[in-house]
Amino acid sequence: MLRQIVKIDEELCNGCGLCVNACHEAAIGLVNGKAKLLRDDYCDGLGNCLPVCPAGAISFEEREALPYNEEEVKKNTEKSSKREANAGNHSVQNTQNAEKGKEACGCPGSRVRNLEPKEVPSANKTGEVREERVSMLRQWPVQIQLVPSNAPYFQNADLLIAADCTAYAYGDIHSFMKDKITLIGCPKLDDVDYSEKLTQILSENAIKSITILRMEVPCCGGIVNAVKTAFLKSGKMIPWHVVTIGIDGAILEDR
Repeated sequence: MLRQIVKIDEELCNGCGLCVNACHEAAIGLVNGKAKLLRDDYCDGLGNCLPVCPAGAISFEEREALPYNEEEVKKNTEKSSKREANAGNHSVQNTQNAEKGKEACGCPGSRVRNLEPKEVPSANKTGEVREERVSMLRQWPVQIQLVPSNAPYFQNADLLIAADCTAYAYGDIHSFMKDKITLIGCPKLDDVDYSEKLTQILSENAIKSITILRMEVPCCGGIVNAVKTAFLKSGKMIPWHVVTIGIDGAILEDR
């Protein structure tokens, strides 16, 4: 049948995923870092996804498409809700265990710790003492999914929110980490909404500033949008800026 349906321009799409969250029918998903209409019969043509797209990649078009299938949409959204609930329960459990100082799922890697960077001289095989590069990491854990929002190190902290790949692309990553609380994540690979945890952190703590360290690839825009969404949800606006790292390790933009 001929009907109105959404159209996604993959060239303009930055892979942020905001349209995925806005679509109540779960008709849109991220495929290879780009938003894609998964099935015509999932789309009701109302366009809740349009206003949230920061890149203007979504529009309406009138074309031949399967009719909207409410029964199939119901099944699809129920499946999506179960997946999100399972992911959310796992994240909440890890956070609760970490807040109690316990080992989440038997793993000591989720226990909250404050770290003090120290310069430690070491000797190489010839006996020559050399100065090692010191780690600027000030806390543990560092994964956005694992860190408890009420950890004491968040109070009056400057945050560094970094995409995972930046640590491998930029050789002097610890220069960004100095005197900051570091959080890392990948908006493309982690099946969670970072804005929820970031909203909690902003709401429960006096954060002084945020530095976002992202790669130049489009999917990294998701980590920037998560911070913007957290500002809106928390009702707080604090100093922040974005540093973009190129695949070759160069700083492409600092704004």
